[in-house]
Amino acid sequence: MTLATTLTAESPVAVPRPRLSWVTETEAPGWTQARAELELDGDRRVTLEGRESVLVAWPFADLLPHSRHTLRVRVTGSDGVPGPWSAPLDVTTTFLADGEWAARFVELAVARRDAQPFRVRREFPVAEDLVRATLFGTALGVYQARLNGAAVDDHLLKPGWTPYRERLVHESTDVTALVRPGAANALAADVAGGWFTERWFLPEPRYGAQPSVALQLRLEYADGRVEHVVTDGDWRATDDGPVVRSSLYDGETYDARAETPGWDLPGFDDSRWQRVRFAAGAPVPVARTAPPVRVSETVAPVERLTSPGGAQLVDLGQNLVGRVRLRVTGPRGTVVTLRHAEVLEHGELGVRPLRAAEATDTYVLAGDADGEVWAPDTTFHGFRYVEVSGLPADAWEVEAEVVHSELRRTGWFTSSHALLDQLHENVVRSMRGNFLSVPTDCPQRDERLGWTGDIQVFSPTAAFLFDTRSFLASWLEDLTIEQDASGAVPFVVPNVLVEASRPAAAWGDAATVVPTVLHERYGDAGVLATQYDSMRAWTEHVLGLAGETLLWDEGFQFGDWLDPAAPPDDPFRAMTDPGLVATAYLVRSCDLTARAAAVLGRDDEARRFAETADRARAAFGTAYVTRDGDLTSASQTAYALALRFDLVRDAALRERLGRRLAALVEKNGYRIGTGFVGTPIVADALTDTGHLETAARLLLETGNPSWLYPVTMGATTIWERWDSMLEDGTINPGEMTSFNHYALGAVADWLHRTVAGLAPAEPGYRTILVAPRPIAGLDHAEAALDTPYGRARVAWRRTGDDVVVEADVPPNARAVVRLPGAPQETVGSGRHAWTLG
Repeated sequence: MTLATTLTAESPVAVPRPRLSWVTETEAPGWTQARAELELDGDRRVTLEGRESVLVAWPFADLLPHSRHTLRVRVTGSDGVPGPWSAPLDVTTTFLADGEWAARFVELAVARRDAQPFRVRREFPVAEDLVRATLFGTALGVYQARLNGAAVDDHLLKPGWTPYRERLVHESTDVTALVRPGAANALAADVAGGWFTERWFLPEPRYGAQPSVALQLRLEYADGRVEHVVTDGDWRATDDGPVVRSSLYDGETYDARAETPGWDLPGFDDSRWQRVRFAAGAPVPVARTAPPVRVSETVAPVERLTSPGGAQLVDLGQNLVGRVRLRVTGPRGTVVTLRHAEVLEHGELGVRPLRAAEATDTYVLAGDADGEVWAPDTTFHGFRYVEVSGLPADAWEVEAEVVHSELRRTGWFTSSHALLDQLHENVVRSMRGNFLSVPTDCPQRDERLGWTGDIQVFSPTAAFLFDTRSFLASWLEDLTIEQDASGAVPFVVPNVLVEASRPAAAWGDAATVVPTVLHERYGDAGVLATQYDSMRAWTEHVLGLAGETLLWDEGFQFGDWLDPAAPPDDPFRAMTDPGLVATAYLVRSCDLTARAAAVLGRDDEARRFAETADRARAAFGTAYVTRDGDLTSASQTAYALALRFDLVRDAALRERLGRRLAALVEKNGYRIGTGFVGTPIVADALTDTGHLETAARLLLETGNPSWLYPVTMGATTIWERWDSMLEDGTINPGEMTSFNHYALGAVADWLHRTVAGLAPAEPGYRTILVAPRPIAGLDHAEAALDTPYGRARVAWRRTGDDVVVEADVPPNARAVVRLPGAPQETVGSGRHAWTLG
């Protein structure tokens, strides 16, 4: 038997007590861990008894700022056989000591316009005996630091978007290799406005009119002394760099004629640059915990086109988020313009859905005879098509670079149905493009906001497809900051909209749903502890709005946003009573807060919220269930909510509601009738009440509206509306139409859990539920997931009249197996197979 263990720490190590996880690989069936030994720096050891291997509390003394360590683990199974020590894990802390941040935020003393991009620099000596150099940097805006002529990393749009006045993060970058000991050095940065200077539908910038940057370089020497180079009043700045204009919405203008070779090297003459001034209003930054934004892949064009109006167009073959890299040759001063759009409408660039966003990049050539290569660093776009103007077709080439937060892919799904597999790939692509610093609604128009409703419905799917734990935990910190004193959660986080401060069901409920998902999918009780006060405050606020009736039936609501019955110009006119939706979510948040309280040992609060949830269920039944056992709103979403949120517990009534839901779907020609609220749960509600065949037909329908209709129209991402593009190739006439929204792709969670049959039965998949439900129209389906315990997999395939089911259960986990027509059983780790007749 072989036994191998891989150790990970929460990365980056931004706290003194990071949690540890390890995954064991072995061929031994049914293997479970009996104990684990952890060794720090080769001389400190602790032994932990039991099975725990996921997000284990730090067992040593607190780590210190700027410390480096090695860590390894050795596990022993219940058979008493110890494995070998894991490979050593290097641990470097990235946080600063209290009071250590000394850098000032500096900006242009004189700016020509709002959101003016600029450059800053300073030279300094470094002694010969340097042993380590670490750069801590941040910005109110976006920045890239350069040291002696080289970028310090390959991150983009640093430090990302947070509620800048309350929470700001800093990068921690080892730059030892870039420093020149015993010589003069130059530290510099390019700075632009990014999210900080956008107007967000307001007459003035929401945060500030000008960006600023703060850099702190720590130099450590062999004799133990430490020096710092920090942004202060001695730095110099200029707005005469090549980045002339920068806007997330409108794009970047880059004038290559203004490039100044050597500006970021020692010895450059910056005497004509202006002195910086200090910017106000920034908090002391904290170490980053969420992953950085990077380029993940390059996409080559699949076709060049000429529009009916004569425009030069490039089709990249997929709707993506990122930027264009331009290769061009031409005379000095030639202006090349790149316009971006997600779709073509009758052969022309479909820019109407962008609304006020220009989504246009401009490059002015320097005239280099050997050619020029450029990509914008300070903006991003959502697009499939690019219009290139300014040069003939033989003078330029383009490719796309996909940009998003660097999330590790963890989950996969495949089936025998090509359109269904494309739908799933579209879900993946939409998630990837909209997880860019914050979980946004869309990446292309004049919005790109962290809508709470979208991530609330999509978080289970997201947590399967990618490792989103640190990304969403960081975003939840911002949600708590933006939550007001009454407990209300805004529509968007970070909140830049005045009207977004009103509470709305299914949107504000992200405060209770997202922490619950992180606990369920990653076994992270820590996030429940961190977010519990926020969860409770939201639930108490909603209960206050409902009052003694426990019915949340007054005030603003989105309701079942964008159901297909709503007119294109009035998405609020959904089929489902918004009061029914809001009261359903009131019950849901009471339930989730009660569960969180129970996990955290807050038994009195757990009991109180659970009892309140039961009283609210009774109120729901009185208000929204008719005497003959139907609902007051005859919509797919209403029945799905009543069933899936357990609002009705009487078995006979649930059976009736399930039949009614199935009848509504059948009457509608098996076409979808739900919006953002009903879409994630309608298939589950049908399955739970014995209507799997109806759910399957709903899933595989291709007519408009349906999940597969956009696929038949060539979609490569999930659309905001079921019919964002009409059958005749015309863009939906509504003012609000996006071709990259992940919310309606939340059905993928049902594909993973039910169609393939891989679901969590305990937090973190410590126990896996293997429960595939083979559906008509598929010959096979499979889901695989890198759980916190290792790779799990469930697959089924038809062979004649039989169905063969396979399951891989990782070591130190087990599975509860529920197969159609077979008794439930529990199995340990290893590979298992069953044949169903």
